[in-house]
Amino acid sequence: MLSTAYRINRVQKTLRWIEQDIPLLNMRVKDLSAERQLSARQFAEALVIQTRAELNRLQNEKPEDDGGEVPCEPAD
Repeated sequence: MLSTAYRINRVQKTLRWIEQDIPLLNMRVKDLSAERQLSARQFAEALVIQTRAELNRLQNEKPEDDGGEVPCEPAD
């Protein structure tokens, strides 16, 4: 099973990736109808909220005596 520190690191990376993609999302949906643009933006917002909730859950679950080390990640 993956360590909590590793899972936290991966969720943080995913959250940064999603948040950095928002301006690109706006460019990708600009040619869609207003309804579909709104739907895409709402989905992205819900994804950010869900990812932050998962990050908070993992951080609350993290043991206090983990040594503060973030393990190495395998290459993507």
